[in-house]
Amino acid sequence: MEQNGAWPDEEHGQSLESQCIDDDGRLKRTVFCYPGTVWTASAHIITAVIGSGVLSLAWAIGQLGWIAGPVVMLLFSFVTYYTSVLLSDCYRSGDPCTGKRNYTYMDVVEDNLTGIKVKICGVLQYLNIFGTAIGYTIAASISMVAIKRSDCFHKNGKVDPCQISSNIYIILFGIVQIIFSQLPNFDKIEFLSIVAAIMSFTYSTIGLALGIVQVKANGGFKGSLTGIGIGAGLVTPAQKVWLVFQAIGDIAFAYSYSMILIEIQDTIKAPPPSESKVIKRATFISIAVTTVFYMLCGCMGYAGFGDSAPGNLLTGFGFYNPFWLLDIANAAIVIHLVGAYQVYCQPLFAFVEKWAMQTWPNSQFIRKEITIPMPLSKSYNLNLFQLTWRSLLVVVTTFISMLMPFFNDVAGFLGAIGFWPLTVYFPVEMYIVQKKVPKWSTRWILLQLLSITCLIISVAAGIGSVAGIVSDLKVYKPFKTT
Repeated sequence: MEQNGAWPDEEHGQSLESQCIDDDGRLKRTVFCYPGTVWTASAHIITAVIGSGVLSLAWAIGQLGWIAGPVVMLLFSFVTYYTSVLLSDCYRSGDPCTGKRNYTYMDVVEDNLTGIKVKICGVLQYLNIFGTAIGYTIAASISMVAIKRSDCFHKNGKVDPCQISSNIYIILFGIVQIIFSQLPNFDKIEFLSIVAAIMSFTYSTIGLALGIVQVKANGGFKGSLTGIGIGAGLVTPAQKVWLVFQAIGDIAFAYSYSMILIEIQDTIKAPPPSESKVIKRATFISIAVTTVFYMLCGCMGYAGFGDSAPGNLLTGFGFYNPFWLLDIANAAIVIHLVGAYQVYCQPLFAFVEKWAMQTWPNSQFIRKEITIPMPLSKSYNLNLFQLTWRSLLVVVTTFISMLMPFFNDVAGFLGAIGFWPLTVYFPVEMYIVQKKVPKWSTRWILLQLLSITCLIISVAAGIGSVAGIVSDLKVYKPFKTT
């Protein structure tokens, strides 16, 4: 094959293996050896960002109203983009093209910060990833139940309550994740991210279309400037406050992906241009696309349902026709969340496996790989430690999901605890160190004000979500079958 557009080979003086070694001794980030571009990075980001959080945005806008809802969403999109730009500049230490690479979010923190901050960041990042895996498991099971219920209503009519347990679907999702979790690492799951990104556009578009249909059926827009009202059998003032805080947390969760940005940036081919320029373009494309979808889905959902906007746009509809369209949308959600689960969990997988290798370097259980011949493809190297620990993680997230399947409250809580530290605080602090921003300079003061403001918002959102979880636990029976 010719050199332009083909894999390099022995005829051109070097073996494929030697040509695929980068400046850091790892597999080279090129279109031949390590296919990471602005488009694959965008697919990873869209997979991470346009997740199940989009489905709660109509409800979130319903709590905030027509003014505060879209404004809060725009503010979160801007802050997420801005801090992602700051974070991307920290991928390399020093020169943006030749400086030492930091392969993970934790590597960046260790390179720029010291002491207790590094440990706190690690705990928060991996706890947030673990929590997100639980949230995605819950969301996937809700969609699978919705498919079963819509088919039940279509077959038996709405007189049948069609009560269905989510437990079996949580378990099925967990089994699928055990299988996919054996994929080696980030650069081997581009196909999952691309499929997942397509699925996210599919169900977001269907949710938008159903919102538009509902607006047309209503003969106009529903909703109010201030959201769901107080009194007259609606909500009390205290409930209104908690719901507003929880809605803010849901929006934060919908934009949460910074904890895996560096891992995505590490898949991008080597300069020129620098990885930071490519990831900034990918971030801009992804955030712009997702914000448009978020605005359309959230606003049209609220316009169609007003104060009764469901917590999950595709499973809370008061009608189930066309049932096949809702089934397609919910199936797309499940497929998307299979990929999103893996995109989020890869950094946690890598961290534990690296730690185990360093702690027990001579352990055969950790290092040994079993070669398994695969039909129609190359053989697969099975690592027993990877199989055991990754499967255990999936089992634990599956079990917890069965204990408390509250999508909205869990989403809001995850958004609250992850947004400020991982999306704002650490990127801001690392950027100040990396760029040597003078203390008390105008830029330093503005960055600190941004961080403090987001901290206040995160605390408020966390309080609201915890209040919602406590309220749900009062009436929920774990492992119920009906």
